[in-house]
Amino acid sequence: MTISELPCIYSALILHNDEVVVTEDKINALIKAAGVNVEPFWPGLFAKAQSSVNTSSRICNVGVGGPAPAVTGAAPTGGAAPASIAAPAEEKKEEAKKEESEEFDDAMGFGLFN
Repeated sequence: MTISELPCIYSALILHNDEVVVTEDKINALIKAAGVNVEPFWPGLFAKAQSSVNTSSRICNVGVGGPAPAVTGAAPTGGAAPASIAAPAEEKKEEAKKEESEEFDDAMGFGLFN
């Protein structure tokens, strides 16, 4: 995010909160009233983007769902991990417990070679 984007974001949110249609001119007016300078193409981009987005829905669902995770094999947001992912995780947990048990046995003198 650049410095020029932030005033545009705030302006779009202010306009949405006041139930005013977000346009380039209105974003520019708010930015000018705030005494902030932005690169001239940003307000137009934000106005165009806002025309195809349900802002209320976006605000109410921040952090819920969204695009697929970028990390391969990650569980989808808000859901359980698929069996193909959960099985290796369970195996790792069991393996870690076994190693801890063996370390404890060795430390207490119960090991095979003590």
